[in-house]
Amino acid sequence: MSVWFQEVPTEGSVELPPDPRALDALGRNHSLETALADLVDNSIDAGATDILVRFVQRNARLVGLYVVDNGRGIAPESIDDAMTIGGQRRYTEEDLGHFGLGLKAASFSQAASLSVLSRAAGSEPVGRRWQLDAGRQTFDCDIVPEAFAAAEIDRDWQLPTGPSGTVVRWDSVNGFPSTDDPEQVDEFLSRTISHLQGHLGLTFHRILVDRGVRIVIDVEDADLGAGVRHPVAPIDPFAYPETLPGWPKQLRAPIDGAKVVLDCHIWSRRSNTPEYRLPGGAETRQGLYFYRRGRLLHAGGWEGIHAPDTRLQLARVRIDIDGDTAGMFVMNPEKSRVSAGPRFAPAVVTAQADDGTTITDYLQAAEAAWATANRRRTARRSAAIPPGKGFHPRVAREIRDELPLLHEDPVNIQWKRFNTDAFLEFDRETRTLWLNRSYRQALLGGRRGGSNDLPVLKAVLFLLAGNVFEGSHFGARDKDNIDLWQEILTAAAKAEKSTFEARQ
Repeated sequence: MSVWFQEVPTEGSVELPPDPRALDALGRNHSLETALADLVDNSIDAGATDILVRFVQRNARLVGLYVVDNGRGIAPESIDDAMTIGGQRRYTEEDLGHFGLGLKAASFSQAASLSVLSRAAGSEPVGRRWQLDAGRQTFDCDIVPEAFAAAEIDRDWQLPTGPSGTVVRWDSVNGFPSTDDPEQVDEFLSRTISHLQGHLGLTFHRILVDRGVRIVIDVEDADLGAGVRHPVAPIDPFAYPETLPGWPKQLRAPIDGAKVVLDCHIWSRRSNTPEYRLPGGAETRQGLYFYRRGRLLHAGGWEGIHAPDTRLQLARVRIDIDGDTAGMFVMNPEKSRVSAGPRFAPAVVTAQADDGTTITDYLQAAEAAWATANRRRTARRSAAIPPGKGFHPRVAREIRDELPLLHEDPVNIQWKRFNTDAFLEFDRETRTLWLNRSYRQALLGGRRGGSNDLPVLKAVLFLLAGNVFEGSHFGARDKDNIDLWQEILTAAAKAEKSTFEARQ
């Protein structure tokens, strides 16, 4: 007869260190945006006022990435703890760090080599490097020579300088394009920088405003130096232009003896502002916004309160999970999502404002605001072909958001050499509106341009001529329009080129 024992006996213990190959699995749920946000957390915790994200390219190929700050730096006696996998430091109530894995997990999710070079006030520079290696047998971390650490820290980062600061360097970044084609690299950088500005501006919008922290992104050519700086502007999802009468309201939900405060807001209408549109689109961003110590952790979704609904995309609820409420929610290691416990949704159903307003009242008010806003919208033009290559990400996003799109292959606007002086060429087979490269420098005013250059010109051409690619062939009216556009735009391009050349 089998017997069940309540306790499991033991007779000693054996140490079982992790396989060094476990480093390869760290941070696999990170995207580039969330990984860099985790590094920005560390800079903010270090008291930095200025943070730089820099892409480095050499001979057009992207070869590395830096995150640089002017914070307190890391003292020599603390650098090994900072680089220990799962190392725990003492967190204060204001710190954004939480798990002791952020720096390493975020970095290893994106790069095969992580170097940290730092100087605390009154201390010598110090540096360490981790490298992912399939043949790694130990957890040995490389020591970077003091002279090299100092040289990296003291480079001209164009940040307000001080006695301290930290440089985080990624080499062998796995998400970079494996090409030295300038147009492909420029397109990658254009899209990536735009996405980063959106993600960091949303994630840290309170901190950028309340603490005066500045974040900038740039690209350094290893031979020519750094280029244009792209500041990260705060994107506050609750910064609507006008309020609805009676809103916002605070509803309080009792959970486990504490009160969760739901700060319920309703946008009065749809908007073209970044604050309404948000990365990913407004409809996906309806719902709950969880903050911890001023940092946005989770933007959108209803956590079981309600199913996503187009009619609720004006509804956004702000929840701070600091203090007494912290234990009710689970934050993932990437700090990109918060999960509420099973008692959360039922408790929210009982939540009330001081005037008796319930969550049901709130959702009904948000639906009513959506219906009213839709009645005010003017009619749009008929459906359009979606934008493809050659469009600036912001322009492409605006087109997709503002126009109903056909389920067809996208139309591209790109440059190539012509054998004539014509400005335009319509290629229906590849669905490409070609522009004559001989006019490009004149239209750019001599500036360097990537594949997504001249966004105003390309947007106008899309609105003017995009429907030419619809249907199976050119009609007589299409041909007449193309001849007209060709004559006028070619004359304008020639005039622009002559003016440009006269200035040289």
